[in-house]
Amino acid sequence: MRFARWLPLWLVALALTGCAGYKLGPSNGAVAGGKSVQVMPFSNQTMEPRLGEAATAQLRKELQRDGTYQLASHDDGDVIVSGVIISYIRIPLSFQPSDALTVTDYSVKMGVQVTARERSSGKVLFDQRVTGTTLVIVGSNLASAERQAQPLLAADFAKNAAALLVDGTW
Repeated sequence: MRFARWLPLWLVALALTGCAGYKLGPSNGAVAGGKSVQVMPFSNQTMEPRLGEAATAQLRKELQRDGTYQLASHDDGDVIVSGVIISYIRIPLSFQPSDALTVTDYSVKMGVQVTARERSSGKVLFDQRVTGTTLVIVGSNLASAERQAQPLLAADFAKNAAALLVDGTW
């Protein structure tokens, strides 16, 4: 009976200690929205169409979702991010059981050389290769399956690139 009387107090104390390490706001110590980032359209050096537009749009969405930096839409960003898509690789993962040459699942990987520089000084903050990966289930048409998986590939790249921008040591 005595334990039951103190149980609510113990539960509250336990819940409060679980949140002790949580920090509100950006993880890099900066003020939320204190700096702005302008994302330039990415150029695509691969044979896969529409990758540049998808990667640019997803990176902008990811930066808006994160909220650490304000997204600048015109020539007024503190940091300018540009990129060049340099590789698009399709890796076969599984094959049809009756036909060892027919692929059913691919892993698709996109490599982008991302550069971030300060607008005021021109100093390069980082120049690094960032990748994105997704799974493509072929079905009856590989081109259609890749087109449908393209936003997922761009979203994975954007998550990795935004993490570099937000949590980077630059």
